[in-house]
Amino acid sequence: MIHRHIWEDDLDEANHLRHTQTNKQLYAQRKETVERAFADAKEKHGMRWTTLRGLKKVAMQAMLTLRCHESKKTG
Repeated sequence: MIHRHIWEDDLDEANHLRHTQTNKQLYAQRKETVERAFADAKEKHGMRWTTLRGLKKVAMQAMLTLRCHESKKTG
């Protein structure tokens, strides 16, 4: 008897879709868009480390930094 997880069919389908030509092209663009934004935030905008303490203060710094990054991209 072979046992398969209840989600195994869904995982198989997702794996199949991952290898389509369209999704390969989208994944190749990811490094130029999404991951580039995180890399810039870390290297150029001080998001690698923080000197602030507390979740609210760090969240405030992150939101201000990301807002500045967005305005730089669009404007």
